Formats: sequence, C-alpha cells, structure tokens
Amino acid sequence: ISDHMLPETNERLRRLPITLVEADYENSTKSKALNLAMSRLPDHDIAIVFDADNTVDSDFFTRINEAFEHAGVRLLQAHRVAKNINNHMAVLDAVSEETNNSIFRSGHYTMGLSSALIGSGMAFDYPLFKAKMLTIVAVGGFDRNLELSFLKEGRRIHYLSDAKVYDEKVQNKQTFSNQRRRWLSAQVHYVAEFGKDFFPALMKGNIDFCVKYLQQLAIPRIILLGLTLLYTLLISLLVPAFAPKWWCLSGLLVVALLLAIPGELFDKRLLKALIMLPSVFWLMVKNLFKLKGANKQFIHTQHGINR
Repeated sequence: ISDHMLPETNERLRRLPITLVEADYENSTKSKALNLAMSRLPDHDIAIVFDADNTVDSDFFTRINEAFEHAGVRLLQAHRVAKNINNHMAVLDAVSEETNNSIFRSGHYTMGLSSALIGSGMAFDYPLFKAKMLTIVAVGGFDRNLELSFLKEGRRIHYLSDAKVYDEKVQNKQTFSNQRRRWLSAQVHYVAEFGKDFFPALMKGNIDFCVKYLQQLAIPRIILLGLTLLYTLLISLLVPAFAPKWWCLSGLLVVALLLAIPGELFDKRLLKALIMLPSVFWLMVKNLFKLKGANKQFIHTQHGINR
C-alpha cells in the first residue's frame, strides 16, 4: 500500500511482481489505507500487516502458515526485533522493543494470556480481520484499538517467537519523541473509549481484556523509572528513615527491567546508550503536556539519523 509516496517510488514499485494500491487521502491513517486495500483485493486466507521498512527471514511465511494450521489460531503476533542498532538511540529503542516482547508478548503468552499486538508483524484470519477493520476509525494507535476490540470479544491473540520481523528503530531523539507522543495520546484515548467495557468484562471473567485495559492506565516505563529514582533520592534527603524501603523498591524495579532484556543486547553499546536515559526521560515528561491533538492526525515515524 503506497500512501502519499513519491511518484518515482510508485513507478519503481509498479515494476515489481506485486499488486500496488495507492492511497491518497487528505488525512491519511493506517486503518484507512488497509481498508482501501482490502476493498480492492480478492479475499484470502491470512492477512499479514507489515510496515514499509520491515524485512523477514525466508521461512517466515512457512512458519505463519504452520501456526494457522493449529485449531483456534486466528490472530497472531510475530516476534518483532531491531533491524538496526547503529547508534545510542537505536539501541535504546531496540531494548524497549525487546522489553515489551518479554513482558507483554512472550510473558503474557507463557502465562496463558493473549500476546499484545505491536502494529506490524501481525497475522490474522483474513475474513475476521477485514470485518473488524471496517469498525476501526483510529487515527493513531490502530493496533491498540484492534487488540482491545478482539479481547473484548473473548478472542485470543497468539505469539510466535520464532517468526521474526526486522523493524527499523528510530535513530534520533526528536523522532523518538514524536513516536512516543503518538503512542501516549492513543493510550489516553483508548483508556477513555474502553473504560465502560472494563467492569462488564470483569463480571464475565474476561481476564485478557481486563489485564490489557489496566495496562493502558500505567505510565511509560522510562517515566516510572525516572520518577521512582527521583522520589527515592528526595526521600533519602528529607526522610532518611524511609530511604531503605525506597532504595529496595527502586532496585527491584531496575532488576525487573534488566531481566526483561535479552542477553544479546547486554554489551558495550547498551552501556554507552544509557547516558541518553536522562534526556529521553525529560522528552517523555514533556510529551505528557503535548498530547492535545496528537491523536487527531497521523504522526509518521521517519527513519534515518538526520530525520
């Protein structure tokens, strides 16, 4: 799907053995583009959603097909990993991605809960996805809307850790800030939109939906970590008697986050990238005051060091 791509890019795409769908909406969104494509394409068995920069291994589609042969598998999230860790910002973004994979995807799935969706590397039963997308009018965070909607219906989202999707990580602070602002805005939006569904789901024993909704209430990890450490330092100065408890809590939080990071990312690059954490924390705090209007227009995630 080409949405406001350059004419020369579209011309190059037309030379490939693909079906090119061109979206030219004044206010573009991922959901609009996907619905347009499915309205023009014949029905299929499985729909797989990728971002334009995503790449996969040669056996990816075989693994997806094999997974869908199992009874009950209609919604699936593949394992999205970093395609690039070429600077400090990309390293931090890669660590954030894998932390989310450890907690909200493989962790959830191991405990019998649904995997979280992540916007790309997602595979769906085609008729089910097509019908559900017609109800999605999200500007930002369409994957959150999709996930909460499916979980509200009692459907399970499976996770396939050995089917990897390589995703380009952001490489500068401004792009990181814009991306997270969009995510934060979507988080706040869907807290309000799905709030009325929480207690009915709780009464029905729909634990999947309830857990996901409660996660929407949590502040971003970098803000949680920063505020916890700052509060611990403040307590140590003002009320030293309470300091040991807060240092223990801070330590447990740090250990929990470290345990979620895969071993292959523990190297010198990560240690060097940690020097950026204070500035990233400040960017995220400032984003809390810039959410107005962020969910009313699509904020494209640009890639590259200087973009």
